[in-house]
Amino acid sequence: MSAGIYVHVPFCLTRCGYCDFNAVAGMDHLRSRYVAALLREADLVSGEWTEEEFVSIFVGGGTPTTLDPGDLKTLLTRVRARFRVRGDAEVTVEANPDTVDAVSLERLLAAGFERLSLGAQSFDGHVLRALERVHPPEAVRRAVRQARAAGYRNLNLDLIYGAEGETLESWERTLLETIDLGPEHVSAYALTIEPSTPLGRKVRAGLARPPDPDLQADMFLLAGETLASAGYQHYEVSNWARPGFACVHNLGYWERRPYAGLGAGAHAFRGDRRWWNVRPPEQYLQLVEAGRAPIGGEERLDSFDAYLEELLLRLRTLRGVPASWVYPGDAEPYLEGGLLEDRDGYLVPTERGMLLLNELVLGPASGPAGPGRRDAAPGARAIPGPGWPARTGPRTPPWGLLTM
Repeated sequence: MSAGIYVHVPFCLTRCGYCDFNAVAGMDHLRSRYVAALLREADLVSGEWTEEEFVSIFVGGGTPTTLDPGDLKTLLTRVRARFRVRGDAEVTVEANPDTVDAVSLERLLAAGFERLSLGAQSFDGHVLRALERVHPPEAVRRAVRQARAAGYRNLNLDLIYGAEGETLESWERTLLETIDLGPEHVSAYALTIEPSTPLGRKVRAGLARPPDPDLQADMFLLAGETLASAGYQHYEVSNWARPGFACVHNLGYWERRPYAGLGAGAHAFRGDRRWWNVRPPEQYLQLVEAGRAPIGGEERLDSFDAYLEELLLRLRTLRGVPASWVYPGDAEPYLEGGLLEDRDGYLVPTERGMLLLNELVLGPASGPAGPGRRDAAPGARAIPGPGWPARTGPRTPPWGLLTM
């Protein structure tokens, strides 16, 4: 089965207040050791993946482009040498606008990073300041111009909506400016407040306002309308693409394909097992330098949880799920309510269905306990529909990656 490889680079120039990713600032002295550890980890774990063919490589973070392009080239060369990577595999690198320039972009493209994902977040200076982003809107425009001049023809812009002070009008301006720049792919995520982040602590202390969920819902629907009018297909809850540019790597998550993870905090999944590396970069370095796989934990799902997970993942996308996976009649309330459509025997979410994805999948009986509940299947049934295929276990990211 085709698989993906995710490589995590935790370093950032600064740590944004909303960020709950495994990212660190002020640890530049660890960069050379970290690159060496990634190379070593590839050597250590690649023998476990000899049966898989890899169709995508995604280097994310953090901010991978805080590393020298030469180091990223060395890393990509080692991954291709140790894993069975298809020659036409999609290779993505994430970047912030203030960590790339004309020369570095040319070097990254020449090294084989043919897909570039830029963290734009917004074209409203007030919103960028609220998010504690250090780049101004012009930095995004400059980075896009330089990427095009370097030869990039597969470009994604990441956006975040719902920051304090953002209005529906300013969000629309960000969407229109994004369209004017012409990326092949757009990702747009609702700002969420994680309790352990600086922003989460400010909200808890009453020093910042949490996002307005009704306003965020309007922003989500506006994004769908605006991007669709410009020719982008809303192929997954938070992702839009021009024809032929849906992200192969991220589709691997939603299709539950095997996935190898390298780096501090990276996750991997295959067969009936999901596992993840230790998060602290120093601990990761110590384990790998000692010749040990840096595994921090693992879990397995039973058949019910695998069913629910697969259902939720596939209902994030326009591919949907076979109607046979759901008991006859269970889908009717969702079809009649305009949350699902039946397209040639597949249940596919509508725009409104994507907005209400969790309610759609978990059902009103699931309550606050979420996906762990046994009555959380559609219609609050505790077992899959009769057409559910046999599964040996999960191949998906943690639950935190599955919600909008």
